[in-house]
Amino acid sequence: MKFVFFGSSDFSVYVLNELKSHNIIPDLIITTPDKPKGRKLILTPTSVKIWAGQNNIEVISPNSLKNNPSLVSKLKALSPKLFLVASYGNIIPKEIFEIPGKKTLNIHPSLLPKYRGASPLQSQILNNEKEVGVTIIQINQEMDAGPIVAKRQLSTFNFQLSIPGRKELEKKLAIEGAQLFAHILPEWLKGTINPIMQNEKDATYCQKIEKRDGELQIDLENLSKNAQENFLKIKAFEDWPGTYFFSKNKRIIITNAILEDDKLKILKVKPEGKSEMTFEDFLRGIK
Repeated sequence: MKFVFFGSSDFSVYVLNELKSHNIIPDLIITTPDKPKGRKLILTPTSVKIWAGQNNIEVISPNSLKNNPSLVSKLKALSPKLFLVASYGNIIPKEIFEIPGKKTLNIHPSLLPKYRGASPLQSQILNNEKEVGVTIIQINQEMDAGPIVAKRQLSTFNFQLSIPGRKELEKKLAIEGAQLFAHILPEWLKGTINPIMQNEKDATYCQKIEKRDGELQIDLENLSKNAQENFLKIKAFEDWPGTYFFSKNKRIIITNAILEDDKLKILKVKPEGKSEMTFEDFLRGIK
């Protein structure tokens, strides 16, 4: 089966690795353009582009999918059966998602119609969501609103016992989504699955995460204050944008923390312009 994969993030790479273990390998990968990263703003490819190179798969990273006749011609010439999208990051126009005979499917890391939008992983953690899972939908022109092809709720996560960080949840849901895709693929190709429209009344939306969202309101004299909310932000925003608070007009980045007896227990921090240190050493320093 010829198919094209659209993806850009680590979530996409987890999906690709799991599909590869099922011998489902794309003929072409489309990802977003290289972006400047780090203090030196070095132009860096997406993790998907790196994966494609390691696996000798053709990869292209167009600046835009809209009004791109050369890309449309290339995709049509490939005669793919299917497109698969997993955390691509850009809107795919109708002239592209309607090219394959078996349409375009999307692996979304939430139980749709809940948590449509740009930050389903972070939003589920922030809301301390107890029911998490993945949904495969057929893409249409509305964001994450296409008919549902398959859905799977995770039974292995117990948020009440252990709240996963974003990276842990991302990997788990990506692997589950890829396994679900591999499971339903034969029936989808046969045409025996009838997608079910989402119930718009149950739809919820999540916003794009901004860097400023990582600021926490920390009371160093009372770490029980806003403890649950702050801890959920630490778990949701790990890696990016990270979480921090201000002390004496200096930004203090939290690098490790736990929730213990309804109190936020900060273990390690990285004060602005300094190396990582234990929270106890930080408190001694400001006293």
